[in-house]
Amino acid sequence: MNAPPTPRLRLPSSLAFVAGLTCAGTAAAQDPVQTLGEISVTASDDAERQIRRTRLTNDSTGLPSGLSVITSEEIGTLNVGRDISNVFRRVPGVVANNIDQGDTGNGFRMRGFATQGTHGADTAVYVDGVPQNMPSSQAGAGHGPAFLEWITPDMIGRIDVIKGPISALYGDQNRAGAVRVDTRTGPVPSSVGLSLESYGGRRASLVLGNAFASVQSLLVADSYRTDSYRFAGRTERDNLFWKLSTRLGDGLYSLRVNHYRSDSVAAGYLLLPDLQRGAVDPRATQFNLPGFGSGQRTGLVFNRSPATSEEGWSASAYAERFERLRGIASSHVQHTVGSDDRHFYGGRLARNFVFADRASLIVGAELRRDAGDAERRIWRAWLPTANYVNNQKLDLLTYGLFAQGQYKLAPNLKLLAGVRRDWFDYDIDNRKLPGASTHYKDAVTTPKLGAVWSITPALDLFANIAEGFRSPAAEQISGSGATGPLGAAGGTVYDVAPSKVKSRDLGFGFSPSPDWTTSGVVYHTLNQDEIVAQADGSYKSVGETTRKGYEIETRLRLDARWSVYGSYGRIVEARVNNPLPNTGARLSVPEHQLKLGAEYRQRLGAGRLTLNADAYLTANNPYYVGTPQTQLRMMPTYTRYDLKATYDRENVQFTLFAIFQPHRFAADIAYGSAAGLLISPQPRRQVGASVRYFF
Repeated sequence: MNAPPTPRLRLPSSLAFVAGLTCAGTAAAQDPVQTLGEISVTASDDAERQIRRTRLTNDSTGLPSGLSVITSEEIGTLNVGRDISNVFRRVPGVVANNIDQGDTGNGFRMRGFATQGTHGADTAVYVDGVPQNMPSSQAGAGHGPAFLEWITPDMIGRIDVIKGPISALYGDQNRAGAVRVDTRTGPVPSSVGLSLESYGGRRASLVLGNAFASVQSLLVADSYRTDSYRFAGRTERDNLFWKLSTRLGDGLYSLRVNHYRSDSVAAGYLLLPDLQRGAVDPRATQFNLPGFGSGQRTGLVFNRSPATSEEGWSASAYAERFERLRGIASSHVQHTVGSDDRHFYGGRLARNFVFADRASLIVGAELRRDAGDAERRIWRAWLPTANYVNNQKLDLLTYGLFAQGQYKLAPNLKLLAGVRRDWFDYDIDNRKLPGASTHYKDAVTTPKLGAVWSITPALDLFANIAEGFRSPAAEQISGSGATGPLGAAGGTVYDVAPSKVKSRDLGFGFSPSPDWTTSGVVYHTLNQDEIVAQADGSYKSVGETTRKGYEIETRLRLDARWSVYGSYGRIVEARVNNPLPNTGARLSVPEHQLKLGAEYRQRLGAGRLTLNADAYLTANNPYYVGTPQTQLRMMPTYTRYDLKATYDRENVQFTLFAIFQPHRFAADIAYGSAAGLLISPQPRRQVGASVRYFF
């Protein structure tokens, strides 16, 4: 069958208007200048986000790669609401969301990776040095998802989004790149906040910042409740975070504890053809049987870093208890229920050597142990049955060594080289098919190489060649066969290796004036040894996928009041190189992505008014239907508009916001099936208001 013609990308008029602003001329600025690669359209905290890739630093800003930095001030200008993934709303090339199905993990996709609901499994996510990707999760999200619902905006100090696997400091899941989240530290003003949103959203939050002698204390408590746009849907979530920080000698030390709990009901997904012909109410529940979920997470984290420079020792250690349950309706009477009951322990130790202003070398080691139970079970009429999809007791040990060095050949030319060696030592007790229980050992090496050349003070060029990897899932090693009872005969152990990628980037940063910056990157990624499920249910490391694309971003400060930004990402190719028979070759990722926005700041009476407008579009996202699934279709173009007005006066902050999603049956994430596209319908408009008092 011939594929349907590819639809043209057409921009709504309001998007075109903001795009025009990004091409306007510059005017003299009265605030501090904005620097290359920033995300915030404000300039008041530019010094924190300066990206000088030729600097001798192991900070993310010194990498020869695409980088976006999000600060706590910018997060205050975003509509975060129910979904912490919204903090990535302005990052070029990133699709991040949780689509109203309870706390099911945080979708994070970039560079053509993490297709259809893998919840960030191809991006290494770290918070305060602690890896967040969940190995071999069974609670409905696959291998390596990132569950970030335990974080609230008040906890975040800074986020770095690193494009590509160039940094040797990040290990498993570092194929598309890495995300580093640092929680807040130092003096933080105390405040209490209340907010109300559409569809029953309500939030109460408390921030207490104190100092006890030389110890800084930050306590954040947050309680959030919301119903869903759908008739059957709600989420209840409570978060508690306490961090103590101090300086002792030449080191900065911190100790934090966090606790999170949630409970949710989810309406599931509906078929797009049914919605389009009016056969089903968009607020209805899939199979008329809602899904459900719950979770708890408690962690203790210690960190140490050098106090006065980057030279010296850094260390982290952590222990965490993680429990999660998710039931997905699979018929009018049946759920598939996944659960994880896990303990994590681990840490990292590194030493950074600095050799004057010419070179530096960081060497280190890290270890992570994951022990507990992972299972998926069939429930019928709300009761568990004796049939399991899988049931495993896991003891997964991962450890690695890394080194990364920088050398300045000249003041304007820097080379970077790094390497990681990671080992996997897994004990898998397969309770469903004991014959598939196994002890798995393997290792992977991933080198990195890059360079930055500042041709002029206004123009940087950078390039890199790097490898990254993703570990195999426990169920890809120890097969569970067809759904059935525990202790069944048979079972197969599959010899699969970690999946590696080879990535090549070429980019630039151009700043023709202090008020105007533009950056761009072209990338090519070959994913080797992709672990592919075969027709007989086995797994083999035989697949290869190719991803090619480019991203470009521009930021402009028009004057002391106005700032605008715009970015465009194009995935030129995202395909399986050797697809299985009767399967499509194209990967389900949007070909076009456009992000545009403007900010206006003005003194108004005794206070300050801040207005933010953001527009977001994804288009030409392919999927397959039919039996076999070879008929190519395109998901509907998705657009979203965010408006936010904030007024600060003395100790009080007032906020109004609105979200518009004009396409009735469109979403920036959906699932292809034999019968058609499955989506979670979203409301066309949402509004909300909040007030915060600082004391």
